[in-house]
Amino acid sequence: MNDNDSHRDGGNRLVMFAVIAIFLGGMLVAGALRFSGWQPSGMKNNGELLQPPTDLRGSTPVLATGGEYAWNPAERRWRILVAPPAGCADACVELARELDLVWRLFGTKADEVDLLWLGAPPQGAIDNAATRVLRRDPALRAKLPGVDDPAGVPVYVIDPNGFVILRYAPGFDPGGLRADVAKLLRLM
Repeated sequence: MNDNDSHRDGGNRLVMFAVIAIFLGGMLVAGALRFSGWQPSGMKNNGELLQPPTDLRGSTPVLATGGEYAWNPAERRWRILVAPPAGCADACVELARELDLVWRLFGTKADEVDLLWLGAPPQGAIDNAATRVLRRDPALRAKLPGVDDPAGVPVYVIDPNGFVILRYAPGFDPGGLRADVAKLLRLM
């Protein structure tokens, strides 16, 4: 064995240790980020993810015009639900305008989303093809987490099976709701 061979072996060993250090260092950084709760921005919800989701399958809402609003999972339809308190006026008119805009921005996927109002929307609220007005149902309303928020009217996202999966606090950014539901629509 000559000096050239020993330098080459030492160089190869150094490269091997560098590769191992880079690999393990990356794993340590990824583990630290994972356990600290960090998520890439594309993976975060704008609304509050409900854990566990609220199961509404046992409740069959009734349309204000009569007839049942069936959850019907086979349709793969998502719902955005508003359950305002009685007497909600100007704030609900503005909320209806924002939800109409969100619904329109879904474009070709808008047909896969229903806007549900639990109780009649206020006079002057925008009504569109996706709006389904449900009869006021205190039992259904009581199942919604944080429904009587003193800050205003929250909004909920319900999956095709009838589970409430997301809650948006009063004063939420409509763009965040649109982004979250758009991600859900792409999953289907």
